[in-house]
Formats: sequence, C-alpha cells, structure tokens
Amino acid sequence: MSAIFLRPTHMHDLPAIKGVITEARQALKDSGNPQWQDGQPTTATIINDITHHLSWALIVDGQLAGMASLQPGPEESFENISQGKWANSTDPYLVIHRLAIGDQYRGHQLSSFLLSNLVTVGQMKGISNFRLGTHQKNTAMQTAAKKFGFKYRGRVKVHDDCDPNRYAFELNLKNPHKFPMKTGVKNDFMGPLVR
Repeated sequence: MSAIFLRPTHMHDLPAIKGVITEARQALKDSGNPQWQDGQPTTATIINDITHHLSWALIVDGQLAGMASLQPGPEESFENISQGKWANSTDPYLVIHRLAIGDQYRGHQLSSFLLSNLVTVGQMKGISNFRLGTHQKNTAMQTAAKKFGFKYRGRVKVHDDCDPNRYAFELNLKNPHKFPMKTGVKNDFMGPLVR
C-alpha cells in the first residue's frame, strides 16, 4: 500500500500544484465542462491559498498527487443559495475549493481520501459543517461528494466568466466537542482541570 497523507502546501509546491491544476483544467475541458476554462484558478489565487494556509496537498509516495483549498466561511457565493436551502445556516462552515487530482492518480478513489482528510482538518478546528460547489457537468466531483455524504442543497453563483452557476453541496456532522463531558472526578483540586 502507498503512503498517502495530507499536509499543508508550501511555496516550493507551486510548480507541482500548477501542474495538477493544468491537468485538471484539461480533463474538465475534455469532458465538455466549462469550469476553470476562464483561467481560474490563477497563479495569484494559488499563491494566496498557500500564503494564507488555506491550501492542502495530497501526497502519494512522496509526490503531490492532488490538492484542495479549505476556506472559512462566511463566503458571499455560499451565502446566497437558490432553488433550495442550507440544512445548517447558523453554525460556522468551511468551503472546499479547487479540489484537483493529477492525471497519473485519477481513478484511484483519491478524491474521497482528500475529502476525508479535509473534513478531519475541519473537525480539528472545531468545524462540523462543510460546503462545496461544482459545475452541473462535473459529474465526477458530484459523485465523489455524494459518496462521501455531502447532500445537494441547491444552486450558488461563483466568480467564473464562462459559467458562474454551481450545484451546492453540504455536509453536516455532529460535533462531539459540543457535548458536555462527564467525569467521575470528585477531588476539588482536579475540578478546574476537567471542566
């Protein structure tokens, strides 16, 4: 089995990330999907994700096989939903953007692994709600999202000169951090440590 893990991206990853994005852009084009055909995400966007610690790399046997951005809400595009509604519109959420897998690694269920790790990162930050948007022709992303438990909620508009319409998906997890912990400690000096 391959060594597969998630780590934050760094500036030295920029060429590999741009390579994955270029391959994903071509795969979208070949499938008739206009998503990313306007030049998004740009190099400036990728650098912004890296420098603001929003970008994550999926590493397979020491190589950058995929990447995604995990951004805190609220985000304007995801606040205005049509033809449906969010199941949870009150709690904080994270948005998954720019998920891409390189050509060499496509077809190996790595998008599910990447989503799983992104949700783990979110849980470690105390966030249990996740959103993502994808083009109606991006059936591969829709399938990966549904397989992982994301639910279709409606439509949102993003900044895309070719076609800004996106299907909106949401994942709501029960947050174990919100439940009070019960302990059997009776010693007064220990009380403040376990409350």
